[in-house]
Amino acid sequence: MNISILTDNYPGNYTQAEHGLSYLIEDDVKILFDTGQSDLFLRNAEKLNINLDTVDTVILSHGHYDHGNGLKYLRNKRLICHPEAFISRYRKADEKRTNIGISINEKQVRSLFHLTTVETPLLISNHIFFLGEIPRLNDFEAKTTSFIKEDNSDDFVMDDSAIAVRMIQGLIIVSGCGHAGICNIIEYAKKITREKKVYGVIGGFHLKESDSITRKVIEYFKSENIKRIYPAHCTALPAMAAFWNEFGIQQVKTGDVLNFNMHDNIFYT
Repeated sequence: MNISILTDNYPGNYTQAEHGLSYLIEDDVKILFDTGQSDLFLRNAEKLNINLDTVDTVILSHGHYDHGNGLKYLRNKRLICHPEAFISRYRKADEKRTNIGISINEKQVRSLFHLTTVETPLLISNHIFFLGEIPRLNDFEAKTTSFIKEDNSDDFVMDDSAIAVRMIQGLIIVSGCGHAGICNIIEYAKKITREKKVYGVIGGFHLKESDSITRKVIEYFKSENIKRIYPAHCTALPAMAAFWNEFGIQQVKTGDVLNFNMHDNIFYT
């Protein structure tokens, strides 16, 4: 299985970056996981000689602009997401109430895609799972939120989801932003797939500081003996540094290709 980084926050040698996330997952099926906030994922794919016309399924991790605004550049593909992915949402601190949801509504999305909305886990292929709505069970993640919905109620981004892939080495988990808590996501992936071993985790961990929460997440990763760890996108520099100090991680950049086959490796562009 390969994961090509089409969009993330840091540029590669030949590829551009934006605040957003879009990964191409290639295994027994090809899945486009998120589309970033512009058409940059398409331009980077072209530079990497990747033909996204061969992708049948798009999975949206959640309904924020930096993960789904690129949808308007695609047509006639299967799209899988949570039912709340298309609501309007805002930052509490933003007095102008700028919508940070996706710029196209559900009606428009249905005209462009073969849309499936689901809260429960969904089997995408023989060993790839869309996790659906993630239960928030531990006592340190996803306890506060800086977002509100259009009715002014707290928005805990309940549509936040992830992908789990069963491999011989263990689970590979791909997170969009980790609003549900990356440890909650991993635990739910283990439950849904009935796989105890986690081999790799990549994507947004939604950690901002080198604080007690980040330390608990690091201790959890150590207890799970996770071999390949790639915090990316919304993982802020202080938290990233804490992971580097503990695990010696490599920074994820656009254009990178992560290989998770038996002789796994990472290729940097």
